[in-house]
Amino acid sequence: MKNSLLGFLLSSLLLLSLSSLAQSTSPIAYGEQVQASGAGRRALYQHALAWSEKGFTYAPKTDVKADAAAGTLQLRGTSKVKTLNNNKPVETAVRFEFVFRATDNGYDYNIGSFEVVPNNKQPTVTVQLDDYIAQLAADRDNSRTNNDRRVRAQASSLASEVALSFRSYMNSHEGESDDTIGLK
Repeated sequence: MKNSLLGFLLSSLLLLSLSSLAQSTSPIAYGEQVQASGAGRRALYQHALAWSEKGFTYAPKTDVKADAAAGTLQLRGTSKVKTLNNNKPVETAVRFEFVFRATDNGYDYNIGSFEVVPNNKQPTVTVQLDDYIAQLAADRDNSRTNNDRRVRAQASSLASEVALSFRSYMNSHEGESDDTIGLK
């Protein structure tokens, strides 16, 4: 009985560790489809555009592409992630893409396409986040700093934070129709 229980616990632990390894290699992104009744495509687009102008705090904001006719909005935001170097935090810029699309029944949005600016002196040179995390994992000091896991967790948290900010803003305007735009 004890051996079968011990075997079960060990196999469960092995399965959990394998699933966590599989999860750690997935790209960091957050996306959602939202059903919104009562608000039209134009109103949803206008709310998303207003959020991008007033509520999007991830500056500098670049590559803004807004198309009212299609109900789409796309932009890039910037934030920071911290790594440890000789037990001192080092901030590194990270850029991400926010994409919004209004539909007749609601909207969908996605936060993804993360890139890192590894050298602040060369802000135009970027590396895909997954490649940067792989470089951190290969670093000989990573067993002490855990920078690969640290950066992955911070980027994942950033994606969730952007989504929470956007959804909160959109939910505060839920049910407003096209007729109420500009009347406040």
